[in-house]
Amino acid sequence: MGSLRDRLVPPMPRGALWGWLGPLLVAAFGAFLRFDRLGKPHAVMFDETYYAKDALSLITFGVEKVSIKDADKLLINGDTSIWQQCAATELDRCASYVVHPPLGKWLIGAGELIFGATPFGWRFFAALLGALSILILARVARRMTRSTLLGCLAGLLLALDGLHFVLSRTALLDIFLMFFVLAGFACLVVDRDKSRSRLAGWYDTSPLSDTGPWLGLRPWRLAAGAFLGAAVAVKWSGIFFLVAFAVMSLMWDAGARRAVGLRKPYGGVFEKDLPTWLGAMAALPALVYVASWAGWFVNEGGYGRNWGQATSAGPAYFVFDSLRSWWSYQWQVLTFHTGLEAPHNYESEPWTWPLLLRPVAFFYESKPSGCGPRGCSEAVLGVGTPVIWYAGAAALVAMIAWYVATRDWRAGAVLLAYGVGWLPWFYFAIADNRTMFLFYMIPVVPFMILALVLAAGLIIGPSAAPPRRRVLGAAAVGALALLALINFWYLHPVLTAETIAYDEWYARMLLKGNWI
Repeated sequence: MGSLRDRLVPPMPRGALWGWLGPLLVAAFGAFLRFDRLGKPHAVMFDETYYAKDALSLITFGVEKVSIKDADKLLINGDTSIWQQCAATELDRCASYVVHPPLGKWLIGAGELIFGATPFGWRFFAALLGALSILILARVARRMTRSTLLGCLAGLLLALDGLHFVLSRTALLDIFLMFFVLAGFACLVVDRDKSRSRLAGWYDTSPLSDTGPWLGLRPWRLAAGAFLGAAVAVKWSGIFFLVAFAVMSLMWDAGARRAVGLRKPYGGVFEKDLPTWLGAMAALPALVYVASWAGWFVNEGGYGRNWGQATSAGPAYFVFDSLRSWWSYQWQVLTFHTGLEAPHNYESEPWTWPLLLRPVAFFYESKPSGCGPRGCSEAVLGVGTPVIWYAGAAALVAMIAWYVATRDWRAGAVLLAYGVGWLPWFYFAIADNRTMFLFYMIPVVPFMILALVLAAGLIIGPSAAPPRRRVLGAAAVGALALLALINFWYLHPVLTAETIAYDEWYARMLLKGNWI
């Protein structure tokens, strides 16, 4: 019986203290990198021009409003009087039409509420959740590999990834999307262990049946549903992860019931698991998504808020008409994204993303003197750390081979997450010719690193492997981590708007024809 439990739920590594202390230290290192000089550059970078102002509007009015000309300049100088003024009878003229749900902007606004409408304020929660995502990845990698060392390696690689680093220091929505996707996945991995442990306990004490037991409300799956609903409430692309992870979780249930020898494992899934699964992975995410629009529902100044206004008065009509208006707004956003095409200097096609062929310059400023004959440069380049990304591409190929050979659930989960975060953009590129950017890849980065860590585990080998293999494998993995650190350190000045000589900036543009 014990062997079945060990097969269903392999024991976690010993040393619970280091299981937390190691990931916390790695996360603290990542947090230091992200919060160091967070307010620099003292400028509105790239799409911060939308989200810093929308976030300020949300915490001020509850909805997004239209700002006046030169609002960025006023805001960076500490003047928050940036809103277009409208009479009570013309609220629609001042309402801003936005095409992303509000949760990410509420988080940006929370930083502005606490620290003021400054670069540090609107970047604060991006940095905080970026640092927390390092901790989550380290812990989930530890759980998936049953190795504290490999868990810490995963956290370290995420801390050293340039794209994750830059987005953690910029008030864009994508870092929040990444955080909630990763948190939802991590909760499902914990739920997988907890539910399998409960099933093993039932098997030890109960007579075998056709379908098996009900496994309870499963709070970790409920938490996953809430996080994945929050991902959709940041950006609609979160729906791909929600659907894929929901199906994955149900398939894990079927695999567990089959592993204990139930005669009707799929019947058990539909009879015992499906009802609570629907609540956790469908109803709860929908509730979180709608709740994120609370400011829009309770304020009449939001865009399209009065579209469904009826002639009759009364609370019932108010609720019904606000829902009709909200649904109309969602449809407008959907049609806005369909066929969206607006040429941009830094746009790129999704098949180029894993090779970092066209990063995004979030900020660049030149100064004519002070750093040598060609002046100074300050830059923030949204690019991943090449050592990590290129090794990650090789690791993903290894995951495909490993999954085909062994059907290992960890390889399958990583490949699924990578696929749903990357492949849908192929359709949008081909069918819609939509304008897209490299940083759309950020929700996939933790799973790329998970692939690297799983491959590292294969290289090092199990504890029973010959010592020579383990030593050589550990040396190879350590060399990769050292190269990633050196690569990140070399790029660091052009990720943080450090003032350097133009020649030094130019030398760091590793793919000259694409990175400039």
